[in-house]
Amino acid sequence: MSPRPTKKSLPAKSVQDFRALLELALDTKDDQGRKWADAQWGCYAFYDYEGEPIYVGQTNERLRARVRRHLSNQRTDAVAMRILDVFEVAEMQLWPLWEYEGIPAANKQARRHLDSVEYNAYTLAIEESRFKAILNEKIPPVSDLGDLPPSKRFALISDQTREERGHPDVRIARRAETVSRLAAVAHERGEVSTGLRRVLVIQAVRLAYLAATRLAEAEGRSAPDADVIHMEGLVGSVRRPLTPSDTDTPDGGELELDFE
Repeated sequence: MSPRPTKKSLPAKSVQDFRALLELALDTKDDQGRKWADAQWGCYAFYDYEGEPIYVGQTNERLRARVRRHLSNQRTDAVAMRILDVFEVAEMQLWPLWEYEGIPAANKQARRHLDSVEYNAYTLAIEESRFKAILNEKIPPVSDLGDLPPSKRFALISDQTREERGHPDVRIARRAETVSRLAAVAHERGEVSTGLRRVLVIQAVRLAYLAATRLAEAEGRSAPDADVIHMEGLVGSVRRPLTPSDTDTPDGGELELDFE
């Protein structure tokens, strides 16, 4: 009888590589010897294989715990609702707020500052996005724009994983599956937020653009210009909540669900 394999050896090689690079990122120290992910309060962003920003969030439970729940345990609303596809995450950026270590989650001043950092990171992500929109179901509380605190950006995929998963046909198929699953959530639950329906449109646009780029490549043409997409005309403003369900509620309402 063969020896029972360890639990860590069971995932596919690409998953093992991703988790190893994630742990390496979470243990990386700044110039003061602090691990970037050890901050209790802070914000984070995820980027896809082309460096396109796809999601921004905040936490006051510790960056390490929050990011792990998104990318390893799959126990956050964004993943459970099929809004964020972990397989599309290639990079991560962290903005720790070290000045609030040990401060209770109910502290209003710290919360206001955290909201401000998240909104600034969210606005920056929109500006950097070729589609001028990202996959946040809930728009962060609107705050004054200003400078962001020091941050660190980390690569989360190996060269081998990029070669395997980065092929446009693989990404088109995966993104189409994500759109289908998100649409199924909207159908099966019926009463979903307007933010989730907005994300469905944004994901569909991302899929269409990727497929159009692949077609142009196959025909020997230049990639289409993303400026032809008028995202605001499709989904309205992505900078200001339009309904109560579009307003972010930090670290609340987590769905304790596991998916394959």
